[in-house]
Amino acid sequence: MKSLRIVFMGSPDFAIPSLEAIHNSDHKIIAVVSNPDKRRGRGGKPQPTVVKKKAVELGYPTLDLEDPKSDVFKEKLKELKPDLLVVVAFRILPKDILAIPTIGSINLHASLLPKYRGAAPIHWAIINGEKETGCTVFFLDEKVDTGEIIGRFKTEIGPMETTGDLYNRLKVKGADLLKQCIDQIAEGNDQRMAQNHEDATPAPKLFNENTKIDFSESVENVHNLIRGLNPFPTAWCMYDDKKLNVHRSKPGPMKKTGEPGELVELDEGLFVQCKDGLLQLKELQLPGTKRFSGLDFMNGYDTSVVLK
Repeated sequence: MKSLRIVFMGSPDFAIPSLEAIHNSDHKIIAVVSNPDKRRGRGGKPQPTVVKKKAVELGYPTLDLEDPKSDVFKEKLKELKPDLLVVVAFRILPKDILAIPTIGSINLHASLLPKYRGAAPIHWAIINGEKETGCTVFFLDEKVDTGEIIGRFKTEIGPMETTGDLYNRLKVKGADLLKQCIDQIAEGNDQRMAQNHEDATPAPKLFNENTKIDFSESVENVHNLIRGLNPFPTAWCMYDDKKLNVHRSKPGPMKKTGEPGELVELDEGLFVQCKDGLLQLKELQLPGTKRFSGLDFMNGYDTSVVLK
């Protein structure tokens, strides 16, 4: 098997197992590209991304990518003469960057493409109540997440699993898949498969507007939203004039006792009325407070208030 010269690109911790997998392979990482150092606290000095920090620990030269369209960066990349560009949880790259490696540029994406193309595939798979998901390795082209598939794996999503839980599983299993696909490319026996674009679904960025809870939805839908937004950016609603973050929930009795958003106190804890039943509120947080349980909420706050 040919040892490939690889430029690795990534920034968040999702990419670290992939970087380590290639580090422990027969291939050669010739540089690691990450986002520029950033201040992560008031008055603190700029800190590197976790991927850049890991790359330095492993002894690799690093490059900061401020502007993907920079001619200076493009020339530096050409000088490295990579066989393959490997991208994990990074930025959208222009066509002329993707074309520099002799073999091409590949990406590890945390969904079963063509489903959940976009910035938040893990979140949306859980929010939409999917029973399974996985990771896909594919060749990058001009459009986002549309290139030819090299390999993928499937895994079940548990009924109480959060985005954080699934994220931690996929980053490890995805790294194994990525290493296998790189080996197949090096051996010249990778089987490429075109995506069926008619089956594509979006996984857009998450904002304040699309993370608000609507209690007129079903218990299942509200529960999926809450666990799909845990640990970040968090589902929320309004308690009087305060923003109430809901971190954890559990489907409760399928009975209607009031209007959507009404709080119900039961022996097991605090519940909220949804369209078709009750949802237990397991972990909550108000501005300026630590997270607390539904039972603590019952003991310290007015439960006659309707959540909106």
